[in-house]
Amino acid sequence: MKYKRILLKLSGESLGGDDGNGINNIILESYCRQIKEISDAGCQVAIVVGGGNIFRGLSGSSEGFDRVKGDQMGMLATVINSLALESGLTRAGCKARLFTSIRMEPVGELYNRDRVNDALNNGYICLVAGGTGNPFFTTDSASALRAVELNCDVLLKGTRVDGVYDSDPEKNPAAKKFTTVTFDEAIAKKLRVMDITAFAMCSENLMPIIVFNMNSYGTLEKVVKGEGVGTLVYA
Repeated sequence: MKYKRILLKLSGESLGGDDGNGINNIILESYCRQIKEISDAGCQVAIVVGGGNIFRGLSGSSEGFDRVKGDQMGMLATVINSLALESGLTRAGCKARLFTSIRMEPVGELYNRDRVNDALNNGYICLVAGGTGNPFFTTDSASALRAVELNCDVLLKGTRVDGVYDSDPEKNPAAKKFTTVTFDEAIAKKLRVMDITAFAMCSENLMPIIVFNMNSYGTLEKVVKGEGVGTLVYA
């Protein structure tokens, strides 16, 4: 394995399947099998999953929700998705632990960097739910923060597309894919890798990002082995 410790960012929409809503059991089981494979091979895995398949705070505020309350609802949505992943990973035979950035025992243990670090070193797959615990921050920002805090080798962003493009490949068949791109180039070209806060944190802390298609079975293992799948964003 090229990467010994990773932060895997999964989107809620991808977990929801084709329509991006709810939890698709086939997708969930596929994710858990792929994660188990790299964990069994010795890769330490921390996971941050979004909640957009259940509720998205920003879109909720546009429909009349108070932004803070809407973001809190979004945080809870990430906990639901993380519980589903924890359950699926346990069924698959993995050791998994759920940590939450806001206190909600017995659902999950309150996030503490040192406890998560110890759990990773002891072979647990650690799910870190609840975003940063603060409104106005996305799960992209949370994944960047946790990747840096946990001293991960790389932040892997699993999506429904196979990398970073100059436009949306799901809408533009002629979109150009980037194999590698620097942070500066991504900013200049206004590529939608992550939100600005997350992107700045990764750039400032020299945390590389790989964007890849998590819904293509086996791709996660290829990425962790360093086989050049997806798009690498680097300093």
